Amino acid sequence: MDWDKLRIFHTVAQAGSFTHGGETLGLSQSAISRQISSLEESIDTKLFHRHARGLILTEQGELLAKTAREIFSKLSMVESQLADSKALPSGPLRITVPEFIGSTWLAPQVKHIKELYPALEISLILDDRVLNLSMSEADAAIRLYETEQPDIIQIHLTDIHFHICASRDYLEKHGAPKSTKDLRNHTLIGYTHGGPTPFIEPNWLFRKAGVETDNNPNLIRMNSLYSIYESVGSGAGLAALPDYLIARDDNIDFVLPSVQRPPVKMYFVYPEERKHSSRIEVLRDFLVQNISKTKF
Repeated sequence: MDWDKLRIFHTVAQAGSFTHGGETLGLSQSAISRQISSLEESIDTKLFHRHARGLILTEQGELLAKTAREIFSKLSMVESQLADSKALPSGPLRITVPEFIGSTWLAPQVKHIKELYPALEISLILDDRVLNLSMSEADAAIRLYETEQPDIIQIHLTDIHFHICASRDYLEKHGAPKSTKDLRNHTLIGYTHGGPTPFIEPNWLFRKAGVETDNNPNLIRMNSLYSIYESVGSGAGLAALPDYLIARDDNIDFVLPSVQRPPVKMYFVYPEERKHSSRIEVLRDFLVQNISKTKF
């Protein structure tokens, strides 16, 4: 099988059309079409159903596309390992991290990492989804879930503690709840239904308050913990927030300070096959050494 044609097929299968595949490869649509037709003729197999709105892989095309993804993923990994063989860590380092941890804690640390290792090309992927490290969707991750994958190395960094809180303006206007039963008389802010969440049971507060979660106008939902923090600060309602976020805002006070949700564990994870990567090693060591500087 012609290697260059396989590369073109892989790009087109990902792009979903000859036009977009050509834009990625810098080739004309007609050149892409000829190469795909030539590949199909050489293996005597139809790989795409062609229609006006784009391309759909045939059953045989799906099989080849899956194999091509695995091949190019392994090549990408080898390329990274070759880059890691240099004496000083350099090159791309893609870190996936939950949105609120990335924006409020890790992003401010990037300056210090770059001062130590200026040749690193750091990319932060702020996403509550759990990206597949084994398929090279990222090089390493900070996660608030414990992984069960056998080929992933996991290092416990710290525990994040949460308390119920509200802004002083809100408490002056609505009063402070005296017990968890009183919470149902207040506006509570939590996570939206469906979609990825940064950790298990992000709406612990709703359960603790014993409120109905359907058709309840006293509940506000957002899919960003940082946005929830901003809303609490503006006086919109009560929420369970990480202690380190509450501590940085003089306008936000604890509510029912003796009541707190179970801590959320924070992990640094990376593929086992990257355990000798100098880029992973320096990031791991930096995080372990600096995590205690923030009171989570």
